[in-house]
Amino acid sequence: MHSRLPSLSVPRKSDEEVLMPPVAADEILQNNSLIQNLVVAAKDAALLLGVLMRTKEEPNSTETTGYAPFSLFPSPVPKKLFIEAFEVQQDFNILVDRVSQDSQFLTRVLASTIKVDEFTARLFQIYRKVLEEGINQPITLGINRSDYMFDKRPDKSTCLKQIEINTIAASYAGLADRVPDVHRHVLNLWGKPDEAAKILSNNAAKGIAEGIAKAWHMYGSPEAVVVFLIEKVSRNIFDQRCLEMELWHKHIRVVRRQTLEINERGSLDDHKRLFIDGYEVAVVYFRTGYCPEDYHSEECWEARLLIERSKAIKCPDIATHLAGTKKVQQELTRPGVVEKFLHDCPISVDRIRATFVGLYSIDEGPEGDAIIAQAMEEPERFVLKPQREGGGNNIFGEELRQLLGTIKDGPTRSAYILMDRIKPQVLKNYLLHQGAALKLSECVVELGVFGVYIRRCDEYVMNRSTGHLLRTKSTEFADGGVSAGVAVLDTPYLT
Repeated sequence: MHSRLPSLSVPRKSDEEVLMPPVAADEILQNNSLIQNLVVAAKDAALLLGVLMRTKEEPNSTETTGYAPFSLFPSPVPKKLFIEAFEVQQDFNILVDRVSQDSQFLTRVLASTIKVDEFTARLFQIYRKVLEEGINQPITLGINRSDYMFDKRPDKSTCLKQIEINTIAASYAGLADRVPDVHRHVLNLWGKPDEAAKILSNNAAKGIAEGIAKAWHMYGSPEAVVVFLIEKVSRNIFDQRCLEMELWHKHIRVVRRQTLEINERGSLDDHKRLFIDGYEVAVVYFRTGYCPEDYHSEECWEARLLIERSKAIKCPDIATHLAGTKKVQQELTRPGVVEKFLHDCPISVDRIRATFVGLYSIDEGPEGDAIIAQAMEEPERFVLKPQREGGGNNIFGEELRQLLGTIKDGPTRSAYILMDRIKPQVLKNYLLHQGAALKLSECVVELGVFGVYIRRCDEYVMNRSTGHLLRTKSTEFADGGVSAGVAVLDTPYLT
């Protein structure tokens, strides 16, 4: 660890080391007055710099806005693992895209899941319909975020391990860009300019906007628009606005529409061009559509099909959405599968496989029976994951044991996979939530890396790692992200 970032061994029942933020340990524990002053300055800086969310009480009101939850100090992140995460992101971009192009693979892998998971089945129905009609748009735009934790080995070293990859509505790029300036201000105010100067800048929103803009240009209609497909209630609207403003600065018109509005006022012409309210649509960028609640009526499903049948560039298209399911993620860990898709790049295979943890099918049969029995005996070793995105869906501990006991003797178990539970390094930090009491918390961090790629037919026009997102949550919570009110935005301080 860097000499200016001392670690402190805090006595705990497990005698594990707890890392401190980039400040002197005795100061952070003892100088309560200084901490209080820094908290006030940090919250003001967050508001000034646009680290914002709408309130839970009035999520759609323009009159009630507060700061998005964030950490008081940047958290130490191993530089080597941070670099590894960026280097492997382009490999994951290609892997996801090639998986999305293999209809036989997707059909085989999801066969058991779609029998028992109605949501995934409805998505797959749209996928099958589009395949039958033929793909109308040869340009594919992908915006992914691969999420990792730093797993502790027995020798106390850490390694990069993937939690999941998000292929739809990967969020917080806009707000993540603004948090570093908050942390620089906090450290400068404390009188630590050297530490402040070492905080990385983040250009995730700009990189994502460049991908959307490139796709818009490739569509080839200067009057066409980019549609942000949005949820009815959006506390996280300012994160979306960051991307919108980047596109407006490039003189690209952005319109925001809900799924039902696409159904009510959208249409296709004879050339399968998509129109909404008189605008031709070049790109549909999904910030909704990843969970069952987003399809609250049959009209929502009809809207998704209309978009998928169109010539508009979808981000993601339905195939890429399915490529991000947990079942596909689990299948990719099997021997030879990544090698099949990346046969032309063994180095990429090695980088990707180094990030994998154990992922297990619990489909009916001896393999599934064996891993279920093991998980019921040692539930703390595993995480049970349904085919859902958005955070707060995973199942742990005694709840995991009870649910497996309920579903183990029927086909419903195919709606889930099991994953080895990662044991990350524990940190200490102050997590600032609107209206919450201030306390020093034991935390774990999760690093996400954004990737953008564009493919036209068989040619990759763009493939980039475009920025990062660090989220931190108290060890009191097993699951849940920023939107769920559990995690906070953070900044990596490379060590």
